[in-house]
Amino acid sequence: MSTERTGAVTVQGVTKSFGGPPAVDDVSFALEPGTFFALLGPSGCGKTTLLRIVAGFEEPDSGVVEIGGEAVNGIPPYARPVNTVFQHYALFPHMDVAANVGYALRQQRPKTDPATVLRRVSEALEMVRLDGYERRRVWELSGGQQQRVALARALISRPQVLLLDEPLSALDAKLRGAMQSELKTLQREIGVTFVFVTHDQTEAMSMADRVAVMRDGQILQDSSPEEIYDSPVDSFVADFVGSANLFRGRLVRSGPDGADVRCDSGLTLVGSVSPGVHLNGSAVAVTVRPERISIAEPGGPAGGEGVSLSGTVVQRSFRGGHLMYRVDVEGLGTVEVDVLRSAPDRTRVFTPEDRVLVSWPREAARIISDSGVIASEEETGAEAPEEGEGKRA
Repeated sequence: MSTERTGAVTVQGVTKSFGGPPAVDDVSFALEPGTFFALLGPSGCGKTTLLRIVAGFEEPDSGVVEIGGEAVNGIPPYARPVNTVFQHYALFPHMDVAANVGYALRQQRPKTDPATVLRRVSEALEMVRLDGYERRRVWELSGGQQQRVALARALISRPQVLLLDEPLSALDAKLRGAMQSELKTLQREIGVTFVFVTHDQTEAMSMADRVAVMRDGQILQDSSPEEIYDSPVDSFVADFVGSANLFRGRLVRSGPDGADVRCDSGLTLVGSVSPGVHLNGSAVAVTVRPERISIAEPGGPAGGEGVSLSGTVVQRSFRGGHLMYRVDVEGLGTVEVDVLRSAPDRTRVFTPEDRVLVSWPREAARIISDSGVIASEEETGAEAPEEGEGKRA
């Protein structure tokens, strides 16, 4: 094995079925060593099945998995250069922290001498900032500390790749945010390739170098978090990753200066066109992120050249540093507007039934393929029944 490829992962044409529609359908991707890669999607999309195939807990019906430049098809999990952190950690309650972390080393053959086990346990706990916790029992630890023990146990055998199956889902919201930061810092420090499964788009977007959005066993888009957020490939990705206003219609004109979309209501909107959208008459959606939309009193300043529409506020939600408005625009439907409370150009606070002007610049509108399904409509698909993936909140 070339040391230059240590930690590289290649998945080529992998398909897996459990007697029905494929849970994983002809999936391919390649990871450079040290990549933090997130598989993101709703329950039943195939992400955990794909992780289990890389781990060796499932064998693909077709396709090849390579780790470190070598094919691992047919090789059992314990013989692959990977370790897995499971959703529920699977710590041994009758063992203290040191015994849990050193378990894998004690099972190796030929046996690792006790002094080496002790030293590496100490190193692993220091890595996850739990040095001094060796004699603690699992039930004496907080949820975040248990998660770090599980990480130390997975890292002690020095895997090329660490696989993480929704490891933060059992934590409360505040602790989950803190652990997201710690996990990303740890990954950068140790340089191990991480493959992280989650249905939480905030986790994926805040931690990963690359995000693959999955649906129905396929990867719809594999790119940087910024690219996926700013340039989603279709209406499902736009809706699943963050909040998005989606206005469906038909493409009626496309040119170098942008395109026109005739919405189902008859209103025409303008915007920039995503690659792959080029046929007049094709079903498309115009997506505009709520934070790109301005709200003002009627007759007030519009938010740059683009679209300006009158509407009525139907709801206002307080979200700490933000205010979220829902505005009913005649001929278009409900428009969500996210206003930063500290913004210097913020207008007055509006209340339901206020008449307002909503506007956005032309470059804020992205014309994308309409998949016919948005994330809130997605149903659970064919996934391995033992995976236990959480529902999308």
